[in-house]
Amino acid sequence: MEFPGILCGITGILCAILTFYYFVKSTFDFWKSRGVRGPRPTLGPSNLKNILLSRIAAGNVNYLKETYDNYKDERLIGIFAGMTPILIVKEPDLIKDVLIKDFSVFAHRGLSTFEKTEPLSQHLFSLEPKRWRPLRMKLSPVFTSGKLKEMFSLMSECADNLVQYIDKVASKNEPVECRELTAKYTTDVIGSCAFGIQMNALSNEDSEFRRMGRKVFNPSKTHMLRIKIRESFPRLYNMLGNILPQIDFSEFFTRVIVETMDYRETNNITRNDFVDTLRELKKHPDKLGDINLTDGLLASQAFVFYIAGFETSSTTISHTLYELALNPKIQDKLREEIDEVYAKHGGNLIRDNIKEMDYLDKVFKETLRKYPPATFLMRQSTSSYTFDGTDVTIPMDQKVWIPIYAIHRDPSIYSKPDVFDPERFNEEAVQNRHPMVYLPFGDGPRNCIGSRFAIYQSKIGLIKILRNYKVETCEKTPIPYISNPRAFVLCPNSGIYLKIIKINRD
Repeated sequence: MEFPGILCGITGILCAILTFYYFVKSTFDFWKSRGVRGPRPTLGPSNLKNILLSRIAAGNVNYLKETYDNYKDERLIGIFAGMTPILIVKEPDLIKDVLIKDFSVFAHRGLSTFEKTEPLSQHLFSLEPKRWRPLRMKLSPVFTSGKLKEMFSLMSECADNLVQYIDKVASKNEPVECRELTAKYTTDVIGSCAFGIQMNALSNEDSEFRRMGRKVFNPSKTHMLRIKIRESFPRLYNMLGNILPQIDFSEFFTRVIVETMDYRETNNITRNDFVDTLRELKKHPDKLGDINLTDGLLASQAFVFYIAGFETSSTTISHTLYELALNPKIQDKLREEIDEVYAKHGGNLIRDNIKEMDYLDKVFKETLRKYPPATFLMRQSTSSYTFDGTDVTIPMDQKVWIPIYAIHRDPSIYSKPDVFDPERFNEEAVQNRHPMVYLPFGDGPRNCIGSRFAIYQSKIGLIKILRNYKVETCEKTPIPYISNPRAFVLCPNSGIYLKIIKINRD
């Protein structure tokens, strides 16, 4: 009596397995049927496990670099992240089409927002085109040259505070972890320039802003679990908004921004900074069309400015110091230029002086070439699209990646790419390269809105550090450099430890 039931059960299981097998097989034929080459996964147990667990994940810089190198003669490469087909665009002219020429088709980054479970996910980086366009237009004036000129003295003051802080750290004659050091500086810069808030990351070891910043980029196991649920079941995740507790840094930043706006409104305070721009939007929501302008949407814009501004810039400063420690001749040449400009202008540093530091600009650009904070760009098609000069057509909602790190480390573009050489950015060399092979801030209408802010705060910090200190390698310096495959931005596995030595100018 039980045998037929058991047989039916086994048959059902086999049917389910076969159905799943053919579903997966048909999915993995996605790129083959479109004539796009790539590392087609097999259905063996180990590969299937990797697919289901998404071990071939976005952000795995080593996997993307290896795939790019293995298909060096291809203009387009088809890969899979989990069960999702993703197109890697590596040919410069096609990259230009995606980012600029046909931007209207690729205006979406392909990211999701979660208004209930993660109110601060509604920021410019992730927003869909409908909300992104008007917000970008209204927020862009915050980052004009005129605004940066007004911010210069505030940045310079924060850099002076950084120098005083380094005095204390360097006097201990111990290795210094430079990412944490520079993150304190960039946190204070953004607080002062953008929000009119003294975040006190340099003067206060227990600064709540710095503590929350660490949580964003070093998520707990509980938060990592939330991320896994979010990636695997996005609709379910958003439905859990009334059940899941709010992330602590989400509550913190929303409260700080809303309270700051309310305080200024009540006390008639105007600073013409990022917060005041948000205040204007709140008072005149009609300027954004039919967008529902919630506190969460407004706070999200401040949040992304904060986290992107402090982390990417601090990482870039520390990467520059790392390379200067490894290349003392380049460090000496850069310091010589800084000293000459200071001497020329009576020992003062003003914004226009930085423009005179040509070698600093080359060093900075070479750092971003070798260590781009964002290792790839994401786009998603808003309609079907055929790539120019090919027979490859992608459907609507197709995810597209542009592998910045792999392009920046391509030896056919940058000879001996692992060598740190600022002269790659002399005028002749730049003119002889395709503009789409250097993309530290992206390009096109959806490039980094705060790129000029990031450049200035980074350069000012570097100038003040190198004017007063030498950096050298030590026993804890990560040599060779091994990137952290799980990090949101490019960084080493174990921090950037250097020896910092005060320069005696008596």
